[in-house]
This record gives sequence, structure tokens and C-alpha cells, in this order.
Amino acid sequence: MTNLPLLLIIAGIVVFAGALLAGWLWTPDLPGPALEARYLDQSGDMMMVGEWSLHVRDRGPRDAPALIMLHGFGSSLHTWDAWASALGEHWRVVSYDQPGCGLSPPDPATDYTDARARALLLALMDAQRIERAVLIGHSLGGRIAWGFAAAHPARVARLVLVAPDGFASPGFEYGKAPKVPAIMQLMRWVLPRALFKMTLRPAYAKPATLDKSLLSRYHDLLRAPGARAAMLERMRQILLVDPIPLLRGIETPTLLLWGESDNMIPFTNARDFHDAIPGAQLVSIPHTGHVPQEESPGPSLAAVQEFLQPQRDH
Repeated sequence: MTNLPLLLIIAGIVVFAGALLAGWLWTPDLPGPALEARYLDQSGDMMMVGEWSLHVRDRGPRDAPALIMLHGFGSSLHTWDAWASALGEHWRVVSYDQPGCGLSPPDPATDYTDARARALLLALMDAQRIERAVLIGHSLGGRIAWGFAAAHPARVARLVLVAPDGFASPGFEYGKAPKVPAIMQLMRWVLPRALFKMTLRPAYAKPATLDKSLLSRYHDLLRAPGARAAMLERMRQILLVDPIPLLRGIETPTLLLWGESDNMIPFTNARDFHDAIPGAQLVSIPHTGHVPQEESPGPSLAAVQEFLQPQRDH
């Protein structure tokens, strides 16, 4: 005879366990005002630039040479905090969250192509009355920065590329949009902190760098309204072109900065950029992964300051 009470108990346990699992996995967006209260420096840092609503920090002496910092994929302007604080003593330092990243809302046209990113950068420079600037770009931001330097050489004084993107790699071919696995759509609703940490961990060579505060910032800002959908769209719209013809045309003085233990864009890629950009300097940072500005802020900043010194003196 079936033990109905026992089956009911087992069924209840299964349902309860399923509910606990669903509760652990379910990761809704966080309210925008709560994120701004935590991560917005000044209310005036939220501004309209053309058709874009952007989170922009513009610090340092207004009459000093301008320096614009572009963050990488899934990041925010906060990645530059250590560098921006030091550079702001002698430079006008501008950093901003790309649309759909950090505190910037998604792009109003849902356009995350490189051409759109370059148009945004040009609009920001015009809006802030910056005729010419040093560009510092990391990863995806590096690809936008060198693409901008190739397209608008007169607007770029110097170029600092931190582990820049641009060459083909497994899953990213020239002239072909990448395939984004359907399972990644789950990220829009499922992004528990523990699993997110596992995906972010390979970016750092030193595990201690990814502490509670840094992990919280990345996790929180990826849960901004529309941020995950924007990230997926940005991935779908990646369309790499052979970078060598463009890189060879860059005459802007260029510094390449790379962590020797980069697992995201390997240090071996540094040679490709170094060979392609005329006169480029290459500085490697030992025991450092994909994010030198966070993991080794002292040594990486020193290399940048040395490279920028002639421009500052000028």
C-alpha cells in the first residue's frame, strides 16, 4: 500500500528545495535610485550628451590638458578610480559609463556598434568643449579608443591602450557577428553572486584583488535596469574588422600596457598591436591579469605617468 503521508512529505521537501534554489538563482534588477545613492559621486554627473543619458565624471583643472578614460566590457568608470585620483592633480580627467554600463541607461537606439561608440565619444568631447585629448582605453574601451584615433587623429594627443581588444580570437571572427549561446539569456534573470564571482575571477591574477567591495560593485552595477540586456546586445553586435590597416595608420604616440598573466586577452596579443602601431611602446606588468588599473594600480599608473610626462610639460 502506498504511504501517502510519506509521499506528501517528500513532495513538500522537493517543492521547498526547489523554491529555495529558485530564490537563490533569481536575481532581479536593482532600483536605479538605490544604485545612484551608492555609486554616484555628484548629481550633476548624470547628464545628457546628444541623445544619450550618461554618467560622466569631469574632474581636475579645467585649463589643464584633457584625458578621457574608456572602460572595458561589463565594467564602469569606477575601474579608473585609483588612476583618476592621481592623474587629476595635473590633468582634466573625464571618464564615463558606456550606455547600458554602470549608471548610464541603455542606448536609446539599442545600437552598441563601435561606430556608435565613436560617435558618442566625439559628441562627449564636443559637449565638454574638449578639442583634443589623451585617450586611455581598456579592453573594449581600448578598441573604441584606437578606432577613434584612426578615424579622428586630430582629436587625439596621445593613446594609452590597456590590454585592448580588436584581433580575432576563438568565437570572434572578422566580418562575422559572434554566436551568443541561448543559455546566456538566462543571465537577464539569473545572476547569483557566487556564480558571478566565478565568471569574474579569471580576470585577476591575484585572488585577493577581487575582494568583497570590488565584487559588490561589479555585481550591483550589472543589475542596473536594462544593463544585462544591453550587455547581451553589445555581444551580438560585435563585428570585428582586420585591425592591421587601421592600426598601421595611427601616428599618435601610443603606449601599450598589459598584464603578463592576462587570461582574457593574452599577453601574446601585445606583440600584434606593437608590431602594427608605428612607434608604439609596450610595458608589461608582472603578476597581473586583465585589469592592471585595479590589480596593480601603482606600477601601471607609473608607466602611464612616465609616458604622459612630455605631453603634460608641453
